[in-house]
Formats: sequence, C-alpha cells, structure tokens
Amino acid sequence: MNNLIKLKYLYQLKFLQQEYFEGFNIETQTIKMPQDLKELQKIVSNCHLCNLAKTRKNVVFGEGNPKAKLMFIGEAPGREEDIQGRPFVGRSGELLTKMIENVLLLKRDDIYIANIIKCRPPQNRDPEFEEVESCKGYLLKQIEIIQPKIIVTLGRIAFKYLLNDETPITKARGKIYDFKGIKVIPTFHPSYLLRNPSKKKEAFLDLKFIKEFL
Repeated sequence: MNNLIKLKYLYQLKFLQQEYFEGFNIETQTIKMPQDLKELQKIVSNCHLCNLAKTRKNVVFGEGNPKAKLMFIGEAPGREEDIQGRPFVGRSGELLTKMIENVLLLKRDDIYIANIIKCRPPQNRDPEFEEVESCKGYLLKQIEIIQPKIIVTLGRIAFKYLLNDETPITKARGKIYDFKGIKVIPTFHPSYLLRNPSKKKEAFLDLKFIKEFL
C-alpha cells in the first residue's frame, strides 16, 4: 500500500469516526454519525469515499423494519438494485422474498435487508477491500441502530467481511457465530442458489434453524 492510498484510507477512517494509529494529525471535515436511519441514509446517499460513486446510478442503503429482530446482509447491489435504489429486487430478490415468506413465515417488511457495500461494483464483480473498508462503517452503524437479535449473512463475501473470517461458505453455513453479542448465521446467497438449485435444500435447513431462534 503506497503512501497516497494510506492517506486516503486514514481520511476515510476519520470521516467514519473510526480509530487509527496515533501519530497522524489529519485535519479534514468530519461528521457525527447519526442514531437515526433516515439521517444516516442522507449521509450515505452523498458518499464519495470510493470510486464506486463515479459509476453508480443509485446508492442502495437498505430497507425494512428499523426495529427488526432479524437482519439479512448481502454482498453488494446488482444491476436492478442499482437502477431502483433498493436491495434484492432482481431475480435473487424474488427468491429471497419467497424464502422469507414461505420458510420463516414472515413478511419482507418485518426484517431489515442491507449489503456490505452500498454501491454496485461494475459488471457485478466482487467488492474490493478498499471499497468495503470505505463503506463498512455505514453498515456497522445500521446494525448499531437496529440492534437485531440475529444477522443472516448471504454468501461468502458478506460473511467474510462482517466477521473477518475466510471460512468457505459451504463450511460456515448453518453455524452460529457472534458479532458484538448478536448471533450471526451464514447461508448461501440467493444468486448462488439460482445457479445451483441443488443447494436449496441446505438453504432451507438453514432457514428452519434460524426460525427456531425466532
């Protein structure tokens, strides 16, 4: 990591009110992260901390019950999400909604849905480390405000970056992890299930497991 990238990263940390090593004195504009989702959304909608701001159509902040006991966290917005500014509205979103309604027996509006990053990566590529680090503070604030009882991470990217865990999703799924006192249960991403229908049975078992906790 060269000095320019390091400096940019430190600016991002200061902007998001995160701590960094002592010895740096960076004078820049900072904001106080609000304790209200609507106010936080206003800040995120004007974010330009990474290059994805140059290519996005819309910021996809997240949606659902602000007091939800259950929170789903995906990877990143796709094409339809970028167009509509809402999470999980394409084919994978349709499948996720069916999973919520038919297995958990909940309405989609009963839970909260967000992503690790808020802007679509070009060609739906995996988010890069710098993009995740630029955006992760927003997700952490969402979790802090909502205070869900259970977080379900959808796919390997969400699991990896939320818990800093490189365990393959095939081995991590269906197990219970801890994130600041909140239970985390990983499962497959709906888009993966669309490509691999044989894995739907395992995802069904994960959701039944989650339902027991609810």
